[in-house]
Amino acid sequence: MLTHSPKQTQKIAELLIKTILENPRKSPRIFCLQGDLGAGKTTFIQGAARALKIKNKILSPTFVIMKDFPLLAPFKKFYHIDCYRIEKPKEILNLGFKEIIKNPGNLVFIEWPERIKKIIPKNAVWLEFEVRGKNKREIKVKNK
Repeated sequence: MLTHSPKQTQKIAELLIKTILENPRKSPRIFCLQGDLGAGKTTFIQGAARALKIKNKILSPTFVIMKDFPLLAPFKKFYHIDCYRIEKPKEILNLGFKEIIKNPGNLVFIEWPERIKKIIPKNAVWLEFEVRGKNKREIKVKNK
């Protein structure tokens, strides 16, 4: 998918969430967003949060590593995890990562997932973001 503005990148995320909400039992719950700084990962997550009616301002949790927001049914929590500062997967495990990804009521969006690739479940959806121009972003669904 090629987007030509941050709003379009957010719209793609909104469509993803709409699809998940239409069939929550069979939908993926973990999304891994790869790409360079400024590639649109956080912008995408902002669109997902808006579609889920999260009113908080969504910023990348680079320094706190993880933020969570309560959700209405059928989900319980929305997690935004930024692994940029993670050096070893064990660091994220100490924050309760295994429990978070095991809970079917959680939607989890992970930036810089390659840093914890060994512990990400096989059913996670991997999205790769690439800058293609000043406002253009290419988003690819990848198999890992």
